[in-house]
Amino acid sequence: MDEQTWLTERFDEQRTRLRGVAYRMLGSLSEADDAVQEAWLRLNRSGADGVENLSAWLTTVVARVCLNMLRSRESRREEPFDPQVPDPIVTGADPEQETMLADSVGLALLVVLDTLTPAERLAFVLHDMFAVPFEEIGPMIERSPVAARQLASRARRRVRGSAPVPDPDLGRQRAVVDAFFAAARDGDFEGLVAVLHPQVVLRAEGGAARPRHTTVIHGARTVAEQAMSFTKFAPFARPALVNGAAGVVVSAGGRVLSVMGFTVTDGMIVAIDVLADPNRLADLDIDPT
Repeated sequence: MDEQTWLTERFDEQRTRLRGVAYRMLGSLSEADDAVQEAWLRLNRSGADGVENLSAWLTTVVARVCLNMLRSRESRREEPFDPQVPDPIVTGADPEQETMLADSVGLALLVVLDTLTPAERLAFVLHDMFAVPFEEIGPMIERSPVAARQLASRARRRVRGSAPVPDPDLGRQRAVVDAFFAAARDGDFEGLVAVLHPQVVLRAEGGAARPRHTTVIHGARTVAEQAMSFTKFAPFARPALVNGAAGVVVSAGGRVLSVMGFTVTDGMIVAIDVLADPNRLADLDIDPT
């Protein structure tokens, strides 16, 4: 076997894991693919001579590429936190995506990760989600292992305080989401309020008028008022797994109109994330049927 074939095979063995790292770092599938591709280009240029642990080397490269992307993104923001609905992963047909979400990273968690500094996000994702030791994380962000541990600890507190943990029973999640759509379809305002947590948050990005704008709404009654407009979409909604949780894909005329992800905790909806930006949806290549 020649060196090029060997490198290609070794990289392909790591590709899904690397894509999972990049997706958790960036919340964007296209940017995750770009980061993984950059890691392949660097490996292809330099070869593996002197690399004792190829998996660790590739993880470091991807993490650093993602870190640079996050820093660039942060510098472009007009506000410290410019909310964006992360790219949803609608699973079912793609085994690689199902593997990538084996430990389920919900949209609500990704939104919280996007409030972290780039260094905090890297430390938390690599250590807490991929068990990378702080001795390896520190040099990636030009910090000591102790400082990297402190960054991860700070991020962990933010996540625990802000990212709701979904109910583990997918059937229970689905029953609550179904009740939500049944109430919306019937115009049952109080029925909607009943399945919404009092502090529920709705994040919706896109639409024909403002495709890149994200609307954020808080509170059960306010969200229920907005949900009453979902009645017209109910006939076009089909159940789907969205980032490993109960959600729906709304499609008509062979085109995906929106993807809705729900976070259900203790039998109530605590977060709804809606992506309706037609350009982003087209890039995700979701099956409209």
